[in-house]
Amino acid sequence: MLNIIVGIGGYVVNTLLGVVCRVVFVRFLPKEYLGINGFFTNILSLLTVAELGIGIAIVYALYKPIAENDTEKIASLMRFFGRAYRIIGIVTAALGVAVMPFIPRLVDKPAEITESIYLLYGVYLFNNVIAYFFSYRGSFLLAAQQNYIVTGVNYIITILQSIFQMIFLAVTKDYMSYLAIQTVGTVVYNIIIYYIAYKKYPYIADKQAKPLDGETKTSLFRNTRDLLLTRVSGLIVNNTDNIIITYFNGLAVTGVTSNYTLFISTLTTLFAQVFDGMTASIGNHNALEDDAKRYEMFRCVNLSNFWLFSWGTVGIAFVSSDLVQVFFRDAYVLHWSIPLILAVNFYLVGMQSAVWAYMQTLGIFHYGRFISFVTAGIKIALSILWGDWSGTWSVFGIHLATAVGRVFTDVWYSPWALYKHGFHIKPSKYLGRYLLFLTVLLAEGGICFGICRMIDFSPLVNLLLKFLVCSIVPNGIFLAVFSRSRDFGMFKKAAGNMLHIVKRKLGLEKTEAEACAK
Repeated sequence: MLNIIVGIGGYVVNTLLGVVCRVVFVRFLPKEYLGINGFFTNILSLLTVAELGIGIAIVYALYKPIAENDTEKIASLMRFFGRAYRIIGIVTAALGVAVMPFIPRLVDKPAEITESIYLLYGVYLFNNVIAYFFSYRGSFLLAAQQNYIVTGVNYIITILQSIFQMIFLAVTKDYMSYLAIQTVGTVVYNIIIYYIAYKKYPYIADKQAKPLDGETKTSLFRNTRDLLLTRVSGLIVNNTDNIIITYFNGLAVTGVTSNYTLFISTLTTLFAQVFDGMTASIGNHNALEDDAKRYEMFRCVNLSNFWLFSWGTVGIAFVSSDLVQVFFRDAYVLHWSIPLILAVNFYLVGMQSAVWAYMQTLGIFHYGRFISFVTAGIKIALSILWGDWSGTWSVFGIHLATAVGRVFTDVWYSPWALYKHGFHIKPSKYLGRYLLFLTVLLAEGGICFGICRMIDFSPLVNLLLKFLVCSIVPNGIFLAVFSRSRDFGMFKKAAGNMLHIVKRKLGLEKTEAEACAK
């Protein structure tokens, strides 16, 4: 509960400030700089393949020894992870430098960008690489269910960073100052987390820790191998849109599109705070309960998953253009088809959140390690085919290719693997539930579309009215359909239990024993 509260609270503040910072950005810098930001972010995301998926393997390997307070095993694991991450950082840096000569071939530098394209890329690469030398201790805090420390520090640093970036942009109109402040923020954040973990758990830095035994190493390498394959294909699917859009349409179009993806990634990360806050607790529950109890809890989590992402999907489809118009002017508003296809992709990925959380905490990494390559193959082939369309439809086609690839592969395969190998029940149960969710979503979207098309006032009034419609209608329909279901009853009970615990921790409510004693 603390992880979720800190995650959401900090993220809301950080997001509002981030939007203001983006507004300042587009006011004082040409939109080509937005394109550079999106382009380099995608390039460097592909380089994180060097991380080999070891981050998830770290957290999974630490669940048991943390639960058993096996400090000796924890120290051995952390020593191993520290060495592994230093090697990964060096490899990532080498790969980044190797890519550098090809940057001008991938993108023509517009006249509006005065800085050296190599210098800009070098700063982005440094910010990406430096984290590897510190982040493994942050992974320990996540496994220890102390995600609130990591997210809290992250948001404090990011908020301060955004304030200084806005001031320097307004005064200097210099993109390098903007990047320099971002670099300082990245370094400070990683150093703080590194030492907080050490102060709270000094044994994780035990230089006399024993080497890991062969069985543990074998398990880690096997999990890392499986996660590597999944990660490589996932990066191709999720982090190549801006590269392909830039190739077919140029940096300016990428910059305009990035305003929509900014809002979507903001919403995605906000919802992720809920699942990130629960993941370690789900892992603990899975370690203690049988398949029946695991499945029962999954249904509750999956219903919550749909509640959040159906609401967000409707908002992206019908409100995101109004947001862009209010914050970034009419010139940045795209054809209605773009927010619609972005909403489809948002839903397809978002509805996998509960599934992935359970696959991760049950340790069934190896299922689906090849199917994602099929997703990537379909996405790349169709992106090249449809990206050659003219104008708006080129951008639409590239995002449509991503959706088609997901529908034919991961949307059905991951749930199938979880139900068959995680819960050991018929996967058809998930399909029936998914189709019910989809029907409810279409009803929500249809009603919101009919109402929103009649709203035609000033941009700000349109935004506020559509936001209200796209909040009241989806939540009202959801409650009408599911409020009497067993899964919703479990959700209410779990939420009530957490609220009681929080009240007792804050001294606002006495336990039953304390009340009787009084």
